[in-house]
Amino acid sequence: METSKLCDMHRARRRARILLAVLAAFAIAGVAALFVYISYRPVNPQVSVARAALFQLESAGSSGNSSSSSDSAEPYAIAARAQFTLLLHNPSDRVSVHYGGLLAYVTYHGEPAAPPVQLPAVVQERGADVSVSLLFGGLGAGAEPVPVSEGTVRALAADCAARRGVLLRVVVLGQVRYKSGLFRTAWRDLFVRCDVTTGVGADAAPAGVPLVEYPKCFVDA
Repeated sequence: METSKLCDMHRARRRARILLAVLAAFAIAGVAALFVYISYRPVNPQVSVARAALFQLESAGSSGNSSSSSDSAEPYAIAARAQFTLLLHNPSDRVSVHYGGLLAYVTYHGEPAAPPVQLPAVVQERGADVSVSLLFGGLGAGAEPVPVSEGTVRALAADCAARRGVLLRVVVLGQVRYKSGLFRTAWRDLFVRCDVTTGVGADAAPAGVPLVEYPKCFVDA
């Protein structure tokens, strides 16, 4: 009888030791997984505007002249030629960033000021900085007009009359993924928004005008 009780006690202690060993193994695995996640978790890239040049921004087409019929009147439009240099910073020293399917456009008063441009794929190594040049409106003498509302044309006329800087918004859309050795994430949607105030300079250098302060951009990835 006593021998049976001793055997039962030994079995219970053995089960308890096994259970504690399993729990300890799970705890160690959880701590290791948390450490790996904290060390290699994706961090949103940081984007700022390093250079900006606005070569042309003017109204184009008809402004609704009352002497012409409504059927022959052209819609309101503006034409813009601008160049921006974005500085991309990878804050992680363990994960590289890969960009793909990039599309950029520039807006004035919430409306497109020039046709959008496609950008090549970009690979950003760990902790690296990469510059990306955006050229809107082409290199020719005249940019392609894009339709806008009457309010935007009037706002542009007011900005030009006041000789003040114009506020432009640069938006970059695309996809991004993060890699570190065998670890890689799925493609994620990328959204970058940069607000830049600049003046019109027809004789500005082709590379753009360096900014005293780099405007920080909003990044969602």
